[in-house]
Amino acid sequence: MRIAVHAFEGITLFHLAAPLLVFGEVTRRGLADDWTTVVFTDDGRAVHSAEGVLLDDVHGPEAVAGADLLVLPSWPEGIPPVEETLRELVSEAHAQGTGIVGLCLGAFPVAASGVLDGRAAVTHWSAAPALAEAHPQVPVEPAALYRDHGDVLTSAGTASALDACLHVVRTRLGADAAATVARYLVIAPHRDGDQAQYVDRPLPATDGTGPVAEAMEWALAHLDEGIDVATLAARAHMSPRHFTRRFRETTGTSPARWLLARRLDDTRRLLETTDWSIARIAAACGFGSPVTLRQNFAQAFSTTPTSYRRRFRPD
Repeated sequence: MRIAVHAFEGITLFHLAAPLLVFGEVTRRGLADDWTTVVFTDDGRAVHSAEGVLLDDVHGPEAVAGADLLVLPSWPEGIPPVEETLRELVSEAHAQGTGIVGLCLGAFPVAASGVLDGRAAVTHWSAAPALAEAHPQVPVEPAALYRDHGDVLTSAGTASALDACLHVVRTRLGADAAATVARYLVIAPHRDGDQAQYVDRPLPATDGTGPVAEAMEWALAHLDEGIDVATLAARAHMSPRHFTRRFRETTGTSPARWLLARRLDDTRRLLETTDWSIARIAAACGFGSPVTLRQNFAQAFSTTPTSYRRRFRPD
């Protein structure tokens, strides 16, 4: 299989290295003898990485001709418009049967080519709103690690490129080959979960004063209790209806959603920092039972508390 990987001025070495590493390991481990990978630029000229490394062993866009896979591993963070020549290159390659892969911000040039129109795409969670705004014809899934349509694949941010490339190995060569590559790279052959585990979820901003802020402060110190909207409203000396309206004006969300998010935040903290059982964490965070905790945790982060703890707790 011939793989063409796109590079541009200012590309980070990690984004470029991810597909080169995974696909190169296929050959190094003797899993296939016909996998070759080339790097190309828009004009065949050398480019510098974001780290200042000169990348001069590159080809021109002719490298895409006859390729089985075209990989766009990233895109500049400023998300500049995609030149027509690159849009056409991707579109024509797709029309000729070449598989298209957009890793991280590489989803932007893929979407710009039109090959994703009407089909879901993934990119780094922080850029998902920009992708949706720039390409309203492309449904954006802000939480998934990658999305494969068979002929077009897009992935989430940075390290998710490894997951997506391993997925390519798995679909082309089988699960055993993907497991072999993953073992030598010391990464999981297939990660559960999604980007939601990595999204920063800061507390909604408040001015820190007033009855709503005081009720929020009290709730944070009593997450293990059976708090509901009526309880918070009573702390603020308001009716539940008036409190809910004021709370939404202050935070941009409802009391119930805010409270659930805080319980989940505390759950993640305890999973990362303690040996507590899931039952003890459920009680401490106000979920009432391990079943309720697991259901809410899986819905929010697409993984289990136990899997989350294995991934994020330092050894």
